[in-house]
Amino acid sequence: MNVELWMWFAVLGLILVMLAIDLFAHRKAHEISVKEAAGWSLFWVTLGTAFGGLIWWHFGSEYAQEYFAGFLIEKSLAVDNVFIWAIIFTGFAVPKMYQHRVLFLGVLGALVFRGIFIGAGAAILESFAWVLYIFAAFLVFTGIQMLRKADDHASPANSKFYKWFSKAVKSTPEYHGQKLTIVQNGVRLATPLLMVLVLIEFTDIIFAVDSIPAIFAVTSEPFLVFTANAFAILGLRAMYFLLADIMHRFVYLKFGLALVLIWVGIKMGLHDIVKIPTTVSLLVIVLILAGSIFASFQVTRGENK
Repeated sequence: MNVELWMWFAVLGLILVMLAIDLFAHRKAHEISVKEAAGWSLFWVTLGTAFGGLIWWHFGSEYAQEYFAGFLIEKSLAVDNVFIWAIIFTGFAVPKMYQHRVLFLGVLGALVFRGIFIGAGAAILESFAWVLYIFAAFLVFTGIQMLRKADDHASPANSKFYKWFSKAVKSTPEYHGQKLTIVQNGVRLATPLLMVLVLIEFTDIIFAVDSIPAIFAVTSEPFLVFTANAFAILGLRAMYFLLADIMHRFVYLKFGLALVLIWVGIKMGLHDIVKIPTTVSLLVIVLILAGSIFASFQVTRGENK
């Protein structure tokens, strides 16, 4: 796949423009309605899908299918990240009007960290192809662990990282609008919103450990890995506000995500023995995720809150 330098700059420019538009549209703190979240979710999904169409037109169907497989994996794994966001926001009683701002900053940080991880991953795989087998084993192991703990969504507030940060950084227990820090009596203090932001970034780094190897299982092209990640992450804020009130209904989603990780791990581990077509891999991922979501909504049918 021959990706010219201008294509990288064009994608980065598009991402920056989209972030600027999003920031301008939400420049005033307000509670995001379901209708607004649905509109933005449709916009981000359409943008990601349209980019896949451009890949198809310029590079062909094989690379486009790899992009869509990666986009779907990242989007699906991100839903589990959204569950953690809900736990963090609830645990810190973050006012709804301030949630978008902290998620915007969190997503911005996630794009930077994902870019670093993808660059490092591509360089490692380029120099040490055998690392693919380690990635494969890790994905299968992670999937099995996820199956064993399908109902477990531990709060990051109980982590050692949180305990260390809360002791290391002077803070105030009160919110002060959308400010991350304030100055009281000449001392710079962190507000609870800064702690929330740090936890969101920390959990995204943890999730990236799973998601980056998973997407390398369906494509080895850094351009596709980065763009699939970027367009999936850009829509996470809208997805959170859209799904916030119905997250409890996705009872089998983690089970489906676990199967996806196991599937792509097996596919990666067997790449030298059996070449599984990208079309087949994409179809399996779609069926697993669609099946887990359908089963979840069937079991929880009639539930409201």
